Amino acid sequence: MTTQAPTFTQPLQSVVALEGSAATFEAQVSGSPVPEVSWFRDGQVLTAAALPGAQISFSDGRAVLRIPAVTAAHSGRFSVRATNGAGQATSTAELLVTAETAPPTFIQRLQSLTVRQGSRVRLDVRVTGIPTPVVKFYREGAEIQSSADFQILQEGDLYSLLIAEAFPEDSGTYSVNATNSSGRATSTAELLVQGEEEAVPAKKTKTVISTTQISQARQTRVEKRMEARFESTAMEMHVEGGIVTQQLAHKTPPRVPPKPTSKSPPSLMPKPSATRHQSPSPVRHVKAPTPTPVR
Repeated sequence: MTTQAPTFTQPLQSVVALEGSAATFEAQVSGSPVPEVSWFRDGQVLTAAALPGAQISFSDGRAVLRIPAVTAAHSGRFSVRATNGAGQATSTAELLVTAETAPPTFIQRLQSLTVRQGSRVRLDVRVTGIPTPVVKFYREGAEIQSSADFQILQEGDLYSLLIAEAFPEDSGTYSVNATNSSGRATSTAELLVQGEEEAVPAKKTKTVISTTQISQARQTRVEKRMEARFESTAMEMHVEGGIVTQQLAHKTPPRVPPKPTSKSPPSLMPKPSATRHQSPSPVRHVKAPTPTPVR
């Protein structure tokens, strides 16, 4: 069995609490074997006698200290120590008890980002408020829990969401809600994770065209216009018997003379009629008398 020294994947966060309200410290720790956890206040071991009503728990690597109703005397520095056979680790935060109140206010809001697949992403906000706001991160309305892939950190009024390795499915709308007894505030931004197959758009360049290219382009347009006009007339050419005729669309074609039967070209001069040659006959033809009409 391998051993691993304790490590705080989510350290304690400082708390500003309104007098009479509850104050909670939480930390997430890992290690093998499972470490033992101890709490301290101003360097002294925290006991039930020293802090009446305090609730301490440790389960699934999450260490929690909750004080139901704080007073000014509870202000101070609180620490949690995790120990196992491989080593130990400590996380510390401050508790400030005040009678003043202030709603959450973002002094640094979320910023939209566009990153490449596999990049490490950090989303930061700065928020103040009295008592200390409870800050939660969301993606598309679903709360994000601190894990190996999504880590939530706090350093004073700075709250961060760390994404160890971003993928396209991590794209979406991210928001931060900060809530305390005096009010609530929200900050929202977009995260776009581009996949490796998405090409980066090339920079636009200005194209310079010479006067020769312009003239050639103009000539080409004129030629195309003439061709279109010629086609619009629906001109058709027919060759019949060696004679070329033009036929316009939607008009009756002209009459074409019939083809000659002879292969030789027609003569321009009229052809003389042929005479019949007969041999002389020995019989004379006598004209018969004309009959007289009867009265």
